[in-house]
Amino acid sequence: MLALLIKEFRTFFSSLTGYLILSVYLVATGLFVWVFPGSTNPLDTGYANLDVLFGMSPWIYLFLIPAVCMRLFADEKKQGTIELVYTRPLKEMDIVVAKYFAALLVISVSLLFCLIYYFSIYYLGNPVGSIDSGAFWGSFIGLFLLAAVYIAIGVFSSSVTDNQIVAFLLALILCFLFYTGFDYLADLIIFQNIQSDIYNLGIQEHYKSISRGVVDSRDLVYFTSVIVAFLLITKTVLKSRKW
Repeated sequence: MLALLIKEFRTFFSSLTGYLILSVYLVATGLFVWVFPGSTNPLDTGYANLDVLFGMSPWIYLFLIPAVCMRLFADEKKQGTIELVYTRPLKEMDIVVAKYFAALLVISVSLLFCLIYYFSIYYLGNPVGSIDSGAFWGSFIGLFLLAAVYIAIGVFSSSVTDNQIVAFLLALILCFLFYTGFDYLADLIIFQNIQSDIYNLGIQEHYKSISRGVVDSRDLVYFTSVIVAFLLITKTVLKSRKW
């Protein structure tokens, strides 16, 4: 399983794909943090915070992560190399987990670059260190968990088709629905009595909760449950080839 994980991780950086993903993320977040003027730009407002980074990253990842994950199974199915993977002494879940963590490692690399923004604001603050570190690290953990859910959805989407474009669009739609779809649903009049319960079904509510700087066990359970659920569904999809 480790060999498959390393192979998938190297594949991302053996071409322009991995570097392109990192470049797009860094350029996009850098523009919002330092260049675009407005109330969210720390240089314009004079406040040592990175709210704009964690506000925009979920939307940027909404497109980048499906692009990373769309080839994981779809490309191998199209080329017929998926049968070679099945010949290895690995169970379906081992294959799913290996590909999942390979994509997670790629996205984690992009997340590490967020620390550049943190230390920049940290030392630019007056006095030095005036940034709310608790809120930053809470948001950082929340963004990592959000990305982990997006990747689980992306892996599932790639497993149900041999077309990368279809896998990308399916992952994009599902990630959007899980991030903000439940919020729109909860605002409907017919769901007023259970509005808070529906809010809690979406990613955004739990992401905002962790971003306040408090890592609640209920949020961790939610993210873990969604990830495990999609990985198990992906395993079932792969196992269905034997039916």
